[in-house]
Amino acid sequence: MFTRNVSLIVRRNFKFCLCIRYKSDSSSKQPDNYYDPDSIHENPLSRCKRFLKRDINELLKKANDPFEQYEDNKIFPKTVDVLIVGGGVIGSSIAYWLQNKCRDGLTIAVIEKDLSVNKSVISTEEYAKASSVLSCGGIRQQFSLKENIQLSQFSAEFLRDIKDYLTIPEHEPPEINFNPSGYLFLATKNGVDTMLKNHQLQKELKANVELLSKDMLKTKFPWLNVDDIELGSLGTLNSGWFDPWSLNKAKSLGTYYVEGEVKDFGFKTDTSIVVEEDPNKEYEGINSVKVKLKDGETQQIVFGLCIVAAGAESGKIARMAKVGKGKGFLSTPLPIEPRKRFVYYYHAPKGPSMSPMVIDPSGVYFRPDSFDNHYICGKSPCDAEEPETINLDVDHDFFEKQIWTSLAHRVPAFEEAKVKSSWAGYYDYNWYDQNGVIGSHPSYFNLFFATGFSGHGIQQAPAVGRAMMEMITESGFNSIDLSRLGFGRLIAEQPLYEQNIMVTIVDKKSMWQVSMEKLSIENNA
Repeated sequence: MFTRNVSLIVRRNFKFCLCIRYKSDSSSKQPDNYYDPDSIHENPLSRCKRFLKRDINELLKKANDPFEQYEDNKIFPKTVDVLIVGGGVIGSSIAYWLQNKCRDGLTIAVIEKDLSVNKSVISTEEYAKASSVLSCGGIRQQFSLKENIQLSQFSAEFLRDIKDYLTIPEHEPPEINFNPSGYLFLATKNGVDTMLKNHQLQKELKANVELLSKDMLKTKFPWLNVDDIELGSLGTLNSGWFDPWSLNKAKSLGTYYVEGEVKDFGFKTDTSIVVEEDPNKEYEGINSVKVKLKDGETQQIVFGLCIVAAGAESGKIARMAKVGKGKGFLSTPLPIEPRKRFVYYYHAPKGPSMSPMVIDPSGVYFRPDSFDNHYICGKSPCDAEEPETINLDVDHDFFEKQIWTSLAHRVPAFEEAKVKSSWAGYYDYNWYDQNGVIGSHPSYFNLFFATGFSGHGIQQAPAVGRAMMEMITESGFNSIDLSRLGFGRLIAEQPLYEQNIMVTIVDKKSMWQVSMEKLSIENNA
């Protein structure tokens, strides 16, 4: 059924493409491929010849400059097959995989509020709200859910071989500066059992991880204070970090982007579709969005399929489609909200020159940022200390009160740490179970989600993009089974939690109660 719907959508939009009117900036003339519907009485052979000539010219133009479609094309698409809301690393990855699979067989558009994240020349201010590029870029396989392990395994392989995937002829290959220096989790006595259990699953899935005893940690990392540490889990091959700024640029090559903000969805009643929940109810689907462009103008885009990959704003976008505000399946909201996180860049003259990314039992993390004793660090605050998300101002007291003590305790050389700069970004935080929501919505055959990764999105983006491509073009997950991460778990009240080894372990029962209270609040809002 799903495959037939996609096929109908593609055929329908192919027919539309002969009579769509494109609108450019009001101050510019109509583009070369503008089609006047009044020419419908033109001789069919002449019309076919004209279209063929146009398509050949466009093909030659793209061949001469593969970047032109993204950099210079200002035509606004009125109708597309696939619309992706969100042009961060997840949305760009989905666009890449769909484009790579279907080539010109699908019209794909991405709506992004701030396209500066995809340009080569940017300023710090332009990156102010770009969550993807504000990440520390860590990648690991130390998870307790098999889906997260498998997602990160493929993504690491993709990132290591990114030049094979994304290199464009006659252009410099993309460079993400992947640093496979490892990813080290440390566990106190209270976290040993959880680490051992997680390690068993990781090894079953052939993750490149190894356990290090206290003595082994002392030998391998003599600069590390392990007096209160019992065990370490070190991710070796395919673990480390990369430059997410460059990744965002690489992912956007050749993708059609619209700089604007989704303000609302358009709805359409379809009597040919039977509603499973209530056969007597008319099916109301979504088929368009209203987009406010950078110049303030509002335009409409009609789509066949819509994928919400809007990061921290995904919950807001979903509510526009009545998700969490309707009845039946639509009464369950998408539990995604922005959470602000701080990253601090510091110098420690006597710090270790070579270090993996380290996750302390306190929740503090750090990694080198260069070979001249500069590092970055951060920590997720507890619920009671969650900062407001009205702006992206950095709380410098948070470093002094919540981070520095743990840094200096774990690495004595960090006692001399001096913060040089700092920044803040938004996580697409899934307050339900802190894991991604991937797949379709049961009430809309053409609405999909790829969001809520709660800080893991940037390291899982390549695999998530491939998974969404499979879902759309092959009607299911083929490479990695991500069925458990679907929207259905929210409706069925079956959260999937990661079993971490932090000291601040949360009582799962109380977390579940808080989640259900929040579901009720959002549903009644």
